[in-house]
Amino acid sequence: MPDLPFPLSSSTLVVGPSNTGKTRLTAQALDSWVTEHGPEGVVVLEFAPEVERDGVLLGGRLSRFTEVPDDAWHGVLEAHAPRSASESEEEARELASENAANAGRLLDAAPANPTAVFVNDATIALQADADATGRLTSYCDRADVAVLNAFESDELGSDDAVSRNERAALRRLRAWAERVVELG
Repeated sequence: MPDLPFPLSSSTLVVGPSNTGKTRLTAQALDSWVTEHGPEGVVVLEFAPEVERDGVLLGGRLSRFTEVPDDAWHGVLEAHAPRSASESEEEARELASENAANAGRLLDAAPANPTAVFVNDATIALQADADATGRLTSYCDRADVAVLNAFESDELGSDDAVSRNERAALRRLRAWAERVVELG
């Protein structure tokens, strides 16, 4: 198992554009934690949509790179990619709102006292309302370790409401995280 470029303690945010290894690195962190501590108390929140653009898969689940242990709590959001899947800014906002509502239900269902939290594509849950960032980070603060990854790029847009909310959420996640790993 390759060494991680960060310790598995407190909070880590992994950011970068599409296809830079954010999900792979988060999967490696999950594997490292489970190898050392076991799956008890592990919470995996899968917020990533799987979208193909120009023949390239954007995003994707941790399961592309690892197997989430059966004994871990695994919440999977059937996420939309608001900017890629919509025909208008209004439709993008509607898809982002649906993602946020469904992500909220996953957080409600997650175990109250996690030991380790791994979040794949954290900002998908925050594209409708950056103020919801506090709910996610408060949950992660209950754990000994939290590793979150998030898309950070203007490649999918920058001047629309979804992108503005995403950037605001990223600023909040960066301010919260003990460390930020930038890829790409």
